[in-house]
Amino acid sequence: MKSDIVKQGLVRAAHRSLFYALGFTEEELNRPLIGVVNSFNEIVPGHMHLRQIADAVKAGVRMAGGTPVEFPAIAVCDGITMGHMGMRYSLGSRELIADSCEVMAMAHAFDALVFIPNCDKVVPGMLMAAARLDLPAIFVSGGPMLAGKIKDKTLDLNSLFEAVGAVSAGKMSHDEVAEIEKNACPGCGSCSGMFTANSMNCLCEALGMALPGNGTIPAIASARLRLAKEAGMQIMKLLTDDIRPSMILTEAAFHNALVTDMAMGGSTNTLLHLPAIAHEVGITITLKSAEQVSAATPHLCKIAPSGAYHLQDLDAAGGIYALLNVLDQNGLIDSSQLTVAGGTIKDHLRPVIDDDVIRSKANAYSQAGGLAVLWGNLAEEGSVVKKAAVLPEMMKHTGPARVFFDEDEVIAAVADGTIRPGDVVVLRYEGPKGGPGMREMLQATSAVQGAGLGDSVALITDGRFSGATRGASIGHVSPEAADGGLIALVEDGDLIEIDIPAGKLQLLVDEKEIARRRAAWKLPEPKITKGYMAKYAKRVTSAAQGAITIK
Repeated sequence: MKSDIVKQGLVRAAHRSLFYALGFTEEELNRPLIGVVNSFNEIVPGHMHLRQIADAVKAGVRMAGGTPVEFPAIAVCDGITMGHMGMRYSLGSRELIADSCEVMAMAHAFDALVFIPNCDKVVPGMLMAAARLDLPAIFVSGGPMLAGKIKDKTLDLNSLFEAVGAVSAGKMSHDEVAEIEKNACPGCGSCSGMFTANSMNCLCEALGMALPGNGTIPAIASARLRLAKEAGMQIMKLLTDDIRPSMILTEAAFHNALVTDMAMGGSTNTLLHLPAIAHEVGITITLKSAEQVSAATPHLCKIAPSGAYHLQDLDAAGGIYALLNVLDQNGLIDSSQLTVAGGTIKDHLRPVIDDDVIRSKANAYSQAGGLAVLWGNLAEEGSVVKKAAVLPEMMKHTGPARVFFDEDEVIAAVADGTIRPGDVVVLRYEGPKGGPGMREMLQATSAVQGAGLGDSVALITDGRFSGATRGASIGHVSPEAADGGLIALVEDGDLIEIDIPAGKLQLLVDEKEIARRRAAWKLPEPKITKGYMAKYAKRVTSAAQGAITIK
C-alpha cells in the first residue's frame, strides 16, 4: 500500500505516534488509508449538507475494510459572487482546488481518494486533481437542489436574476420578487437547472468517474446517502483492482462526455472544464473538436434554462445512464469504456422512463447539439453559445455594437432604456487574463431577458456566462481583449453579424480601419495588481485552451 510509507517499519515510529494522537487504532492503521475530500462549507447551499454525504462515504469505506481520512477543499458560490469583485475569483478557484488536493494527497500518502464536490469549479478542480494524481478515485457529489414552486409556476435561481430585470422594466413588483426569492431555492443542493454544477456532475457519469445517479439524484433524497455509501465501498474495489483515472479518462471517455454534453444542452462552461481536465492526462480537446461533436449529436434534453424541466425530472426519466442508452443505440458513444461502477458503461445502461424529458433521436429538439462554436474575425480562436437556449429569431442577427467595460454599466443601460432592440452588447476585458478570472455575466443577460429584450438583443463577451444564462449570449471570445483580440477594437455603432447555424461571428469593419485602431490600441491597467488573481493572470491561457495555467 502507498500509505505504508507513513505507517510501517521502525523508522515510522514517530509517524505512527501522530496517528495515535488522532485516535487511530492499530487495526485502522493496518488498513488502506482512503482520503475523503469534502468541500463542505457554510456559505454555498450546494455544500451545506456535505458533512452528511461525507459521513455516508466514510461508513461505506469502513464497511469495505478501509480507513477513511477526511480533509477539506474550498468552494465558491457563483450565485453569491455574481456581479461584484468576488466573481473574478471563481474560475481561479479551480486551480487552487486541484493544487490543494494534490498537496494533501501527496503529503499524506493516501492509497485512494473519494472526492465530494457539488458546485461549479469544485467538480472540474477535483477531476483535474484526480487525473494528475492517478490514484484510484471516485466521485460522489452532493446532488441537485429541488426546483422551487409558487402555485403552478416552477422556479430556480435564474428566476430571481431575470425578475430583477423585469422590475427595472416595470413588468414586476418588488413584492412579487420578494415572494420569488423566498421560494426559488427551497433547500440544499446545486441549483436545480442544467447550470454548470449539474452539467459537470452529470458529465462525471459520462466520463466514467462516478456511479450512475451522481448527477441527478436530488440532494435531499435518501438515495443520495445510499449512493455515497456505495461510493465508499466501491473505492475499496477500485483500490484492490488498481483501477486508476488514467485507465478511465481516455480519449474515448472525453468524446463520450462531449457527446453527452451536447445531447443534454449543458453549460457553456463545460467547454472550459473538459479541456482543462483532459490536459492533465495529456489529451487535447479543442473548440474545433467540440464543434464537430455538436454537429453530429442530436439535442435530446431541454433542462432549465433551455426548457421547463429540472434535474429532478431528468432523474425520474432514468438519469444520465438512460440518456447514454439512447446515444449508444444510435452509435454516438463508445459504451465499452471503463467506469468506476465496475465493468463498462454498457453494463450499467438504463431504460428511458419519460421520452419527453429524454427524447429519441428521431424526436430530437434538433439534430445538432445544444452548444455551438462560432468563428470569424471577432473570434479567430472561437467563441461559445448555448444554442439550445437561443430563440429562433436570434439565431441570425446583425446589429450595432454597444460597447461596455463593466457589467453594472450594461444593467444600468437596460434599466434606463438606452439599450434598444437590435443592439449587440459587447462586454470586454473580462477574459481569463483581462478580468482577471473570466467573470460570469448572468446579471447582464438576465437584465436583458427580464426587460423583454431576449428576442432582439445579443450579448458578446470575452468573459463567460453562467449555465443559467439563456438568449443569444456568446462568450469565451478568443483571443480576448487583453491579448489584443479584435474584441478590444470594437467601437459603438460597428455592425456585428451573428449567424449561429453557420457558426459565424464577424465584425463588419474594413481592414484599413481595423489596422488604424490596432496601431492606436493600448492595454489598460490590470484590475487586480496583487494577491492570487494577479499571479493567476500572468499564467492563465485563453478560454479556447480551457483557461489552464502554465509555467
